[in-house]
Amino acid sequence: MSTPSKFGTKGPLIAIGGAEDRSSRSDILRRILTMTDKEAPTVGVITTASSIPDDVFEIYRTTFCTIGAAEVLDLRIRDRMDAASLDIVAMIQSSDIIFLSGGDQMRLTNILGATAAMAAIRARHADGAVIAGTSAGAACQSQTMVYGGSAGDALRKGAVRMSAGFGLVEGVIIDTHFLERGRFSRLMEVGATNPEYLGLGIGEDAAVLFDGDVIRAFGSGHTIIVDSSQVTGSNVCELEDGQPVSVQNVIMHALVDGFGYSQTERRVLGPDELQAKSLEYTSAYS
Repeated sequence: MSTPSKFGTKGPLIAIGGAEDRSSRSDILRRILTMTDKEAPTVGVITTASSIPDDVFEIYRTTFCTIGAAEVLDLRIRDRMDAASLDIVAMIQSSDIIFLSGGDQMRLTNILGATAAMAAIRARHADGAVIAGTSAGAACQSQTMVYGGSAGDALRKGAVRMSAGFGLVEGVIIDTHFLERGRFSRLMEVGATNPEYLGLGIGEDAAVLFDGDVIRAFGSGHTIIVDSSQVTGSNVCELEDGQPVSVQNVIMHALVDGFGYSQTERRVLGPDELQAKSLEYTSAYS
C-alpha cells in the first residue's frame, strides 16, 4: 500500500514520540504493521542511534514477531562502513517496514547520511515501504532536526541545538518525549527563529502519520502542535546568545488519537472531518 503525498507516491511515514508500548498489546506498532499490503510483513530494525543495540533489537524482534511480522531483520549499522555494506542494502531492499529505534539522532545522521544504506531507505520509501521511527528515529525525519538543549533553559537564544535531518518530511520540526520531559520551551524557541516551520511535539506512546497535507495522531499519548506562523513579535534578533527570548502569539493545539491537523489550512481536524478527508483522499487516488 503506497500513500500519495505532496512529494509523490510514497509509503507511509510515521513518527513516534518514544516509550511506545512494546507489550503484546503494542497498539502503535500493530497499527504500523497494518500500513503495508502484506498480511505478515518483514520488518527491518535499525538500532544505529542506540548505545545498547543488542538489547533494543531483541525487544523489537520479540514484539514485532508476537504481533504478526513474518520476519524481523537486524540492520546492524554501527559505522559508515556498515552503511556501505551490500548485505545491509539487500536487507533494506527486502524490508516492508523500516523501523529506526531511539537513542542519539546525531548518530543516525552522522552514520547514515550520504550512504548506500540511506539511499536504499529512500528508494524503498519511494516504492511504498513504511518508514517509522521512535524518539531519535522520529526526530531525524524532518529537514531541520532538534538534537539537544536543556528544556529547563530553552527559551534563551541558542539554547536549542539544531542540525540537518534526513528531510523525509518537510515543513515541520519534530521533538519527542514532549510532555514527559517538558519540552514546550524548546519548540517555542525554534518557532521564534524559524516561524515557517510547524513545531510537532510528540509525547510518549503517541505517534503521527504524515498523510500528504494532513498529520494524523494516534496512540494513547498526546501530540502538541506549535504554530509560530502568526507570531506578532520577538526580540530574538536583538539578543546575544544565552539571553532570554520573548515571543508573542504562539498558537498551540493538543491532538489525541483520531484527531489530525491540516498543514495547509493550519487548523485541527476532528474525527468526523478527518474521516471525510480520508475518504476524499482515497477517492482522489483510486
